[in-house]
Amino acid sequence: MKKRFNILTGFLLLSLIAIQSNAQENKSAGGYLVPVCIYKGDTIPSITLPDVYIFKPLKFRNDKERKEYYRLVYNVKKTFPISQEINRTIIETYEYLETLPNEKIRQKHIKRVEKGLKEQYTARMKKLSFAQGKLLIKLVDRQSNQTSYELVKAFMGPFKAGLYQTFAGLFGASLKKQYDPEGEDRMIERIVLQVQNGQL
Repeated sequence: MKKRFNILTGFLLLSLIAIQSNAQENKSAGGYLVPVCIYKGDTIPSITLPDVYIFKPLKFRNDKERKEYYRLVYNVKKTFPISQEINRTIIETYEYLETLPNEKIRQKHIKRVEKGLKEQYTARMKKLSFAQGKLLIKLVDRQSNQTSYELVKAFMGPFKAGLYQTFAGLFGASLKKQYDPEGEDRMIERIVLQVQNGQL
């Protein structure tokens, strides 16, 4: 027992010496650069840690519920990045439109953007299931704080917005569908937060 204790003590001392010499080497090489803040006259390291979302563990009543949950996780992971891309495109387009001198040039640019979006997204959209398409409509609203209908109307006018809404309605979807993180979309919000944070 005493021999084991001496070996353990010796190992710990060697570890401490190695750590100390390593720390001195790093210090002599300039140390670590981290953001700092001044607090009551002292300069202290300031590191922003990512949010960690803690939710109540899920309890599934049966295997069907479990499968539905994991299907929703899969669908969010597939559609959430697309909603982020769409939101970035909306912001970039809006900012660029603000720099254009008149309405005629703006409309010309919007037509180019529309054509580019069709070329870029048509193939991807065709691969989405009906459930994923409906989810994407909601996630676009979540990302941009505007329904898909409002976005189409703002950029392409009320006629095209009505046309797309009618087309979506034929398939039982609605571009006017709003995202409700506190209500019916509570589970989607939970999954999105965890996916964003790398927890899922």
